[in-house]
Amino acid sequence: MAGGHGESYTYKGVTLHQPKRWHTVTGKGLCAVMWFWVLYRAKQDGPVVLGWRHPWEGHDDHGHGH
Repeated sequence: MAGGHGESYTYKGVTLHQPKRWHTVTGKGLCAVMWFWVLYRAKQDGPVVLGWRHPWEGHDDHGHGH
């Protein structure tokens, strides 16, 4: 099925073929989305995870007239 197109490497009986361009671009794009999401969540929840703030303290924007 692989047909021998493009470069491939054999190591200890396992043949690794070069990925297609769209696989590489899609993988890098999804990796970027993942890191943006991780950093966004760290910005939002970082103080709670690190113990600097309790989760029940809120965000001080509830508008209760205090």
